[in-house]
Amino acid sequence: MKALYLDCAAGISGNMFLGACIQLGVPEKFLRDELDKLRLPHEFDMEISNVSKNGIGAVYVDVKLARDFESEFNRPNVRHLHRHEHIKNHSHRTFGDIKKILDASDLNSTVKNRALAIFGVIASAEGKVHQRPADSVTFHEVGAIDSIVDIVGCVICLDYLDAEKIFVSRINTGSGFVKCAHGLMPVPAPATAELLQNFKTYHFGAEKELTTPTGAAIVNALAEFSNDLPEDFTSEKIGYGAGTWDLDIANVLRVYLGEYGGRGTRHLIKLEANIDDMNPQIYGWLYERLFNAGALDVWTTNRPAQMLSVLVDAEHRDVCTKIIFAETTTIGLREIEISRRVEAVRKMSKVETRFGEVQCKISAYDGKIVSITPEYEDCRRLAEKNSVPLKVVWQEALTRQEARLG
Repeated sequence: MKALYLDCAAGISGNMFLGACIQLGVPEKFLRDELDKLRLPHEFDMEISNVSKNGIGAVYVDVKLARDFESEFNRPNVRHLHRHEHIKNHSHRTFGDIKKILDASDLNSTVKNRALAIFGVIASAEGKVHQRPADSVTFHEVGAIDSIVDIVGCVICLDYLDAEKIFVSRINTGSGFVKCAHGLMPVPAPATAELLQNFKTYHFGAEKELTTPTGAAIVNALAEFSNDLPEDFTSEKIGYGAGTWDLDIANVLRVYLGEYGGRGTRHLIKLEANIDDMNPQIYGWLYERLFNAGALDVWTTNRPAQMLSVLVDAEHRDVCTKIIFAETTTIGLREIEISRRVEAVRKMSKVETRFGEVQCKISAYDGKIVSITPEYEDCRRLAEKNSVPLKVVWQEALTRQEARLG
């Protein structure tokens, strides 16, 4: 499968990740066309340039509030109330607002789901810092247009590069102090510190914020720690994304693109609890929190009591345990060591049907395809759009994908 390795010796931010992906081969026009599907084209400008950082050629991406949009907002005859509403609606959107933007967009379901995962972890971190529910927190880091474009842009690039697995090195957070909504705070900023709790970090070099909340959220939601390039990773290409600073060290994110051949055997832990006195409506919220916290799988089994099962790795065991005790009525958990889990290699592939494009998940083991599954969200959207049964869209996508693969 295609995979990325993020070398964060000079930190990571959303625009650094974007720049590296562009140098890896994502066409600028493709990225801009996909971002237009957010239906926010008049709100931002994106400048892309080739720069040199300590002699290393890198791509720098700068996302700004659109000049026309900003000048219209700042006209003298624009009332103060309008300016306040502008700030509220465009600089400080909530996580709930962003969900609506993504749902209304024409982006494919894989991009939407990955983007929501990133927005979800940063919203949870900000919510914890502000002591408010994630959906209702109004905060700059997720709400600002540059963060929205950075995060969605990064996921669009991952989809183009067909990268299914992401590994990350130890992360240089920088040092010193950063100005934020809480005043001057030591680096890393509060949300960044929350997001990097389960990753290896260190401080080196200039007193600057080298890892931003957006960069930390991308790592938290999508990446797995690896101190070096994984043993079964074959690098095919390297891209450099430039940061803002000019430092003694090259302020770049180095991203390796390659093939990861691991057959996916992992040592895991199953957390189990019998629950017989909880409102079943809570399970949906519980599932979402556990997946955002790093659970690999979550399910319930119907018995006289509901048996909740959560599959996690050792790195995410403690945080998932805390969530289960906080969100459910259980007073005890069983921990069961899973000595080995064998995973099929998974790949997403698009297929064109008469109703529209559908993403399919193709799973293979030992070099042979074992299953093909059309994405539910794509099929649901096309069924609604074309006023046909969902099963008709699903079956056509499956048939056409099978025919493509022989």
